Amino acid sequence: MLKMRTIEQAAAELKQDDPQTAITKYAIRQLVLSGEIPSIWRGNKYLLNLDLLLAYLNGETVTQRPAAALTKLERR
Repeated sequence: MLKMRTIEQAAAELKQDDPQTAITKYAIRQLVLSGEIPSIWRGNKYLLNLDLLLAYLNGETVTQRPAAALTKLERR
């Protein structure tokens, strides 16, 4: 199951795991807006996969999967 989070939720989880983190909501939002982190826009917020964010922050290459490979939740 995908760990889909809003930007605020993702920042809160990072802060919970590492209270000294320098990663802020603003920094995550900039990664989303620049396309460096795949996301979807639903309602009035961006949703991102927390595992992909963590992979990106660990230096891994993160790419968006083709639409055919998106889960039912991501296609809505």
